[in-house]
Amino acid sequence: MARRGSPLFVERRTYRMRRLMDAVRCWPVFGAVLWMLPLVWPHAGEDDALPMSRALLYLFGVWLVLVIGAFVSWLLLRRSPGEAGADAQEGDPG
Repeated sequence: MARRGSPLFVERRTYRMRRLMDAVRCWPVFGAVLWMLPLVWPHAGEDDALPMSRALLYLFGVWLVLVIGAFVSWLLLRRSPGEAGADAQEGDPG
């Protein structure tokens, strides 16, 4: 049961920031799974170099998506509600 005086629900912005932090924590697992996918691709033959180049392009593409995703996450988290409250308290003289 919830204690008296404690809110049952949190603010929408706080909730979204928490879910965004959860997503940021999942980035390394997501990246590792995507990087391991070429290991399960079928092998055509030892003389065929094309699947290897496709795998390398895929790996660099995944890396690029992870970098862009981390940058976008950073931009969104930069405006966290905790920082806004701390700035307001610092500017308060009393």
